[in-house]
Amino acid sequence: MKILTIGGSGLIGSKLVAILRHRGHDVIAASPSSGVNTLTGEGLCKAMQGVQVVVDVANSPSFEDNAVMHFFETSGRNLLAAEAAAGVLHHVALSVVGIERLQSSGYFRAKMVQENLIKASQIPYTIVRATQFFEFVGAIADAGTEGNSVRLPPAMMQPIVSDDVAAALADVAIEEPLMDAIDLAGPELIRMDDLVRSYLFAHQDSRQVTTDSHARYFGTEVNDQSLTPYKSPRLGSTRFKDWLNHAMV
Repeated sequence: MKILTIGGSGLIGSKLVAILRHRGHDVIAASPSSGVNTLTGEGLCKAMQGVQVVVDVANSPSFEDNAVMHFFETSGRNLLAAEAAAGVLHHVALSVVGIERLQSSGYFRAKMVQENLIKASQIPYTIVRATQFFEFVGAIADAGTEGNSVRLPPAMMQPIVSDDVAAALADVAIEEPLMDAIDLAGPELIRMDDLVRSYLFAHQDSRQVTTDSHARYFGTEVNDQSLTPYKSPRLGSTRFKDWLNHAMV
C-alpha cells in the first residue's frame, strides 16, 4: 500500500513509518519540515497523489486552548478535504482514551472536534484512542510539582509504551476501516500516584509524591474511569516496570 503518515517525524510517527516500511509498504513521512503542512494546506495535494491510507498522528505545537483548537479544527478540515479530492480509502487517526470524559480540558475538547470532523466526513475511518504513554510520565510529574512535592490523584491508569502504539497503528492502517473508535491500552492497571513514584525512584529523583484525590491531571480532575478504556481495548505487551528498567540501562 501507499501510506501517508501525517506527523511522520514525531515520537509515534517515526516508529510507525519504520514499521510500515519494514513490512514493505510505500510510506511517506509528512511533516512541516518535509514541506507538508496540514495547518496551511501547503504540500497536501502533492503528498496525497496515489495514497490509499492516511494515518494522522500529528499533534499541536501549542496546548493553549485557542491555539490547540485552531490546530486540530483547521488541520482536520484541510486534511480531510485533500483526502476526499485524492480518493483516499482509509483515514486512521490517533486520539485519546476517555476523551468524552475529559471535556473540561481545552486540549481534549479540540481532540473531540477532530474526531467529530472525521466521523462527519465521507472517508472510511478508524480512530485509535490510546492511553497515556510511558514516555510522558515525567511530564505528569512535572505538571504536578510544587516545590519538592508532586501532588497527584490516585486515579487508575492503563498506560502504554509508544512502540506498542506504533505497532497497533501499523496493523490498523492495513486493515479494513472500522467506521468506529477503538481503545488501545497497556497490559496493566496502575494508579497515577504509584506510577509517578516508581518513575521518580528509578531516576533517583528526590521529589515526593503526595496523594490528593482533588489534584488535577494537566488541569483536569480525574477518577478511576477518566483515563482507562471504556470498551474492551487492544492491549500492548510491554509492562511499565520492564520499560523503566530498560530505559535506565
